[in-house]
Amino acid sequence: MTTITSLDTAFSSLFETNMGIRAGERVLIFSDTIRANENVSPSDLDRRTRLNATARAAAEYASAKFGRGTFEEFPSTSASGVEPPLSLWNATFGDETVTTLETAGLLTKLLCKSASPEEIAIAREIVLSRKDSVVDIIIALSNNSTSHTRYRALACAAGCRFASLPHFDPDMFHTSMTVDWNRLADRTARLVEAVNRAEWIRVTTPNGTNMNICKLGRQAKGDDGLLTADGSFGNLPAGEAYLAPLEGKSHGVMVIEWGPTRKLDDPLRLTVESGVVVGIEGNDSHREKLEARFAENPNCRNIAELGIGTNDKASRPDNVLEAEKILGTIHIALGDNTGFGGAVSAPFHEDYVFYQPTLTAIMADGEENIIIDGGKLLI
Repeated sequence: MTTITSLDTAFSSLFETNMGIRAGERVLIFSDTIRANENVSPSDLDRRTRLNATARAAAEYASAKFGRGTFEEFPSTSASGVEPPLSLWNATFGDETVTTLETAGLLTKLLCKSASPEEIAIAREIVLSRKDSVVDIIIALSNNSTSHTRYRALACAAGCRFASLPHFDPDMFHTSMTVDWNRLADRTARLVEAVNRAEWIRVTTPNGTNMNICKLGRQAKGDDGLLTADGSFGNLPAGEAYLAPLEGKSHGVMVIEWGPTRKLDDPLRLTVESGVVVGIEGNDSHREKLEARFAENPNCRNIAELGIGTNDKASRPDNVLEAEKILGTIHIALGDNTGFGGAVSAPFHEDYVFYQPTLTAIMADGEENIIIDGGKLLI
C-alpha cells in the first residue's frame, strides 16, 4: 500500500512533467468525503480515505515547493458528471465571478445542467472577462468525476490546466503513472490518426459484445497526460484515444462484465438502438443503478463515448480510471458527452471497459481496417 510520505517524487512528476507548472501559478487541489448515506465496501473505504489524504498531501507539496497550493473538499456528489458544489466554484473562479453568474440568473442553471447553449455562452463570457481570477492548475482528486461538467469546461475555457483523477488509487503513482509519457503520446497520436480515417467503428469481443459506432462528422482526440498548454484537460493516469459518437446512429449489444470498481456478479447485456440503450438483461445489482439513472433522465441512455486504451503500464481491471487506459482495451460510456464534441447533456457519465476486443475501422468506401485484433494493437 502506498504511504503518503513516499509520494514526493510522484508529486514532482505530476506538477512538473504532466502539468508543466510555471513560476507563480495558482494550484487548486480538491477531493471529496464519503456521504453518510453512501454504501461503501471496506476496500473502497480504504482507497477513498487514502485518496483524500493524498489530495491534502499534494496541496501541501504544491504550497511548500511552488508557494501557491490550496485544498478544497466537499461531500461526494451522487454520480460522475454531476456538477460540484458552489464552494468549489468560488475557489476556482473567485467570489466576484460566481456572484455575477448568480445575478445573471445563470448559476442555478449551470449547477443543474439545465442551461441552454446560449446561456452557457454568456456564462463563458462572464468567466473570460475575469479570467485573471481563475486558478491556473486544477488537480481533481474527487472520487466521482468532474470531467463532464460545466464547471470543468468553463475552467478550461479560461485557460486553466485541468487533470481529472476520479476513482484514483494512490498506488497508481507507482504503476500506470510511471509510463514513458513521450512514447505514450506518440502511440496515442498514431492511433487517433488511424481512427479518424473511418466513418464507422465496429467493436466485437469474446463475451458477445457487438457494437457499431457511428463516427460520421466526429473527430477522435488523444489523452496523453501532457497537460502543459493553456486550457488543457485530461485524465491521469492517461492513455487513450476517444471520440463522441454521432448521436442517434450507433447500434448493437454491449455485454458488461466490469463496473467502475468491481467485477459484476452477473454480466449485464445492454441492447442499443438509434444511439441509446433500449434494454438491459442480467441480475447484477448494477442493473438497478443504471435503470434508476435512466428513469431520472433519459439522456443517461446515450452512447456517449468510444475510447481505446494506450497505456502499457496500466493493468488493473477493478478501477475504471486505470482500466480504460489499458493498452488494447476499449471502453464505451453512457450519458453526457458535451465536453468533448457531443450534443447530449446529462448529470451522468460512466465508462465500461471491454477486454480482448477486435476493433475494425470502416471507411467511407466500405474498406475495412482492423486496428485492434483480440486485444492486440496493430498500429
